[in-house]
Amino acid sequence: MSAEKFQNPVVRWIDHRLPIFSMLDHEKYDYPVPKNLNYMWNFGVLAGLSLAIMIITGIVLAMSYTAHVDYAFEAVERIMRDVNHGWMIRYIHMNAASFFFIVVYIHIFRGLYYGSYKAPRELLWILGVVIFLLMMATAFMGYVLPWGQMSFWGATVITNLFSAIPVVGDSIVTLLWGGFSVDNPTLNRFFSLHYLMPFVIAGVVVLHIIALHRFGSNNPIGIDASGPQDTISFHPYYTMKDMVGIAVFLLLLAIAVFFFPNAMGHPDNYIPANPLQTPAHIVPEWYFLPFYAILRAVPDKLGGVLLMFGAIAVLFVLPWLDRSPVRSARFRPLFRIFFWLLLIDAVALGYLGGKPAEGIYVVLSRIATAWYFLHFLVILPLLSVFETTKPLPKSISEPVLSRSKSANAPLGAGLEPAE
Repeated sequence: MSAEKFQNPVVRWIDHRLPIFSMLDHEKYDYPVPKNLNYMWNFGVLAGLSLAIMIITGIVLAMSYTAHVDYAFEAVERIMRDVNHGWMIRYIHMNAASFFFIVVYIHIFRGLYYGSYKAPRELLWILGVVIFLLMMATAFMGYVLPWGQMSFWGATVITNLFSAIPVVGDSIVTLLWGGFSVDNPTLNRFFSLHYLMPFVIAGVVVLHIIALHRFGSNNPIGIDASGPQDTISFHPYYTMKDMVGIAVFLLLLAIAVFFFPNAMGHPDNYIPANPLQTPAHIVPEWYFLPFYAILRAVPDKLGGVLLMFGAIAVLFVLPWLDRSPVRSARFRPLFRIFFWLLLIDAVALGYLGGKPAEGIYVVLSRIATAWYFLHFLVILPLLSVFETTKPLPKSISEPVLSRSKSANAPLGAGLEPAE
């Protein structure tokens, strides 16, 4: 097989003993992909690219970072000022983290819109939610490393949340801190875990891709391919499409790095951490704000923690909450309306999470939180029973071919003569 596929003798020798080139060749040419995928399917590749950028820049930054409360802030400043191109590497790492979350949020909402969580792709969806959780943990620990004011107080507030857990809460907080307050052991633990977690994410991404290839990609119509006429090879069609998305992504990342490097950060983190001076308004990074709003919407500490984690936990059981046999929102008119309301609700939670926990902001946060859980726990199960869906096409090719025939029809064809 290798002799037929590969002309290079070294490649043939390696592939005969370790068939990695055959596997790559299969994924590149033989892997069948639905022919109707649009640019919303670029974001999986962009998420992988973001992870690679984060790992590479993170390894380089770790070479010059000192995980000690007396030196961490100065170490970051030294990276910015004295390390060759250190400022650029750090800004790439900072902004790529935000871009990573932007890409993943779009990826998640695309999956929600087109029903990519439905059978037989439940485990694929669950692995994606696991990746999202690991991303959040990694990002939180990374935000602590510069040891600025927002780093310190953000770590203090978030780690203290675990104390609300009955019986074991205080022990968990002590374990996270490595003592009785956020201090040097905390910073060391977070640095160690922040360095390790991206490689754990990469491992889960491999499982995610294996699960994806088990049943293939979902598509905008939401029906499975009925034969070779509905699929095309991944290369060159989608590799070229992905290259367009990658070029746009890198352009936007470059604009952020070179022109607006601190637009998505908080200015207080350029102030050294001071345990004796509490910032006026403690906020996490923007990608945590929707969950922060849910946390603060509940006056009870334990209730807020449970709802915050419940907002993610509900995604794990989503395939069993939405029992409609139709996947794509294109054929579910009521579901489509509620999807856009959910998207608006998520954006509103992000906005409210960045506002002070007082007055009208608290009331709106409670309303938005209630709607979030209402959507998943009540509306989706009811839609599964009562929604009248549109008829599905018989194959992926049918809508494309019908549009093609309509475009090529003679002018006036199909029109009834005037009476």
